[in-house]
Amino acid sequence: MPTLSTVNQFTAKQPAFTLGGMRSLIFNEHTNGLAKSGAIVRIGRKVLIDDAKFFAWIESQNKAVA
Repeated sequence: MPTLSTVNQFTAKQPAFTLGGMRSLIFNEHTNGLAKSGAIVRIGRKVLIDDAKFFAWIESQNKAVA
């Protein structure tokens, strides 16, 4: 079962990511590839982050630059 967190919960667990930074990533999810990764889960108006898929997306971004 995936670990899902709200944006506030995620930023509390991962202080390297700010609330504003996460909201920006989510707002631009279709242009930055985050939507394609499946890391953002929407249930109605609630936005949840799949922790494992988010960090896999981070790794893919790191490899794309290298």
